Amino acid sequence: MLGQSKLHHVAIICSNYEVSKRFYTEVLGLSVLHEAYRAERQSYKLDLSIGGHAQIELFSFPNPPARISRPEACGLRHLAFEVANVDEVKAHLQKNDVNTEEVRLDEFTGKRFFFFADPDGLPLEVYEF
Repeated sequence: MLGQSKLHHVAIICSNYEVSKRFYTEVLGLSVLHEAYRAERQSYKLDLSIGGHAQIELFSFPNPPARISRPEACGLRHLAFEVANVDEVKAHLQKNDVNTEEVRLDEFTGKRFFFFADPDGLPLEVYEF
């Protein structure tokens, strides 16, 4: 049923809205589609474009509970971005003081990839197409 559909968005709740907004827009370079403050929830909602095909919905809430985010914890493992050149992206992230893991090789596809984390420790991956 959903096999022919496309991913629309991934929702992320952050602990510090301004820090995460800067990270996703200035460091990762995602474009802002819409930003709103929802006073009744004391919450920001920021819609960001990923390559014009999908979105990240970045939310802030007062005192969000912590979530286990280790890669092997049950639930969403990580969010991956497909790029043309992992070395360029890795250099850009490191220039912006983002810690990155070493580039690895996918044993099944032969593609290169590496992991890093957003300001709240959410595991993110860069995967070369």
